[in-house]
Amino acid sequence: MEFRVLYYFLTVAREGNITRAASVLHMTQPTLSRQLAQLEEELGAPLLVRGRHCVSLTKEGRMLLRRAEEITDLVAHTRQEIAHADDCVDGCITMGCGILSSGHLLADLIRQYHQRFPLVTFDLYTGTADEVTERMQDGLIDIGLLLEPTDLEQFDYVRLPIAETWQVFMRSDDPLAEKECVSPEDLLSAPVILPRRMKVQSELANWFGTVYEKLDILLTTNFSTNGIIMVTHGLGRLLYISGSLPYMDKTHIAARSLNPFLQVTAVLAWKRGAVHSEATERFIQLIRKQSQSR
Repeated sequence: MEFRVLYYFLTVAREGNITRAASVLHMTQPTLSRQLAQLEEELGAPLLVRGRHCVSLTKEGRMLLRRAEEITDLVAHTRQEIAHADDCVDGCITMGCGILSSGHLLADLIRQYHQRFPLVTFDLYTGTADEVTERMQDGLIDIGLLLEPTDLEQFDYVRLPIAETWQVFMRSDDPLAEKECVSPEDLLSAPVILPRRMKVQSELANWFGTVYEKLDILLTTNFSTNGIIMVTHGLGRLLYISGSLPYMDKTHIAARSLNPFLQVTAVLAWKRGAVHSEATERFIQLIRKQSQSR
């Protein structure tokens, strides 16, 4: 029994006339009559009482009418569900990131995704790239926004187009605040505060060159805001990427670029070969799509 023929039967039952039903179905009356006869033969029972100007349903016809209406309703509902499958995606996507300029791109991705999948929520964990990758390896984080350099051997990723710029943060009354940019030698005159990540320290050591061994490294921190608190209290000058402190109080803290200029990139990454939820898979698809469109 074909759904198409059931629909023909329902149309005849609704119109009460084969000729009118054929017109509604945009087919000839003989073709429709032949389809109905084949349906009756398949079911082994008469479905219609054919009069000169109208048709009525037999007992078997009324039974089929009820079932056919149920079937067509189910088909219509299924089509609607498939057409609006995006509305059914739910769950929570756990993300990890540092405080980066690239966070603005992540926010835009979340906004786009939420418009399409309004039932999905997000859990945002703030930490260094080392902390986030460790959590991704343990399955505690689905997608990570990571500042390079970082070990990406176990991850698939997309590199983001926003460059993260290194700067020196100091008190506004620091003599270095009068300069437009700061050289490695300039930072020998007072203690410095560095990021805790060893890979990042190695990157900075390359920038400092031979000056690195002469630095007075007072403390390291994995959170830039805490570093700024230390700067405010006169404990040293903080080296961090500019995107990590977009809302600092510029009346008390000055930021100066490095000379030579130093920039790094960030990536959005997820564990290679992991079994992700449908919500996470669709977010990854969005990441890839946005990357390809740039």
